[in-house]
Amino acid sequence: MDPILSMLEKNSRVSPAQIAKATRQPVGKVKSRIRDYEKKGVIVKYKAVINRDLVEENGETVQALIEVKVAPEKDRGFDHLAERIYRFPEVLSCYLLSGSYDLLLLVEGKTIQTIANFVASKLSPLENVRGTVTHFLLKKYKENGDILRTADEPKRMAISY
Repeated sequence: MDPILSMLEKNSRVSPAQIAKATRQPVGKVKSRIRDYEKKGVIVKYKAVINRDLVEENGETVQALIEVKVAPEKDRGFDHLAERIYRFPEVLSCYLLSGSYDLLLLVEGKTIQTIANFVASKLSPLENVRGTVTHFLLKKYKENGDILRTADEPKRMAISY
């Protein structure tokens, strides 16, 4: 991968000047390449990684991974159904998989019941959906290569008999 992309992927706040220095390229060329990547859709978005466990409003949402078994559509394969599914606002990510299930979704809702209702009323009734398995996220330790520092948990008192 282009070193410019690698550096931006690790830290989107790195400046073109810092990239130019690290890659020994002129700043103008780095800025131009970044603009080209943005126009072509290679760089989709600049984003901060938030450790929700350390945010005071923690607990406002619930996330789940949902494995989805589907029957591919004739002449369309998996793509058309995947598009219908990833357009739901509850779906944060959608991946095509190998193995027992075809799609993996990361979904978010206000409560466990909200996600259960999404599965029951929106996802499962879709014509080519054959089955789902839902896994609720309890805690994140590492996300997209970034280790998330955990909030200081109260120490448990040692009890001996």
